[in-house]
Amino acid sequence: MPTLYVENVPDALYHALRKRAKVHRRSIAAEVLALLESNVPTEKALKRRADLLRKLDRLSRSVKRAAGVFPTAEQIIREDRSR
Repeated sequence: MPTLYVENVPDALYHALRKRAKVHRRSIAAEVLALLESNVPTEKALKRRADLLRKLDRLSRSVKRAAGVFPTAEQIIREDRSR
């Protein structure tokens, strides 16, 4: 497995990472790895996203739109009160 070294991390960022790692009961390295895994998509994740977008697009095109003008909430309330 490759190793990643990061130099010149600003103090404020390092302290925020250390605090976050402590909250999650992880080492700083484990916390950074968890952040990278959740925020940097792999090729496989990008492909799944693209497939999902294509499916959603097909679904939205297949749904028939309702025709006509719909009444506003105000109009519906007034009609209901007049009964």
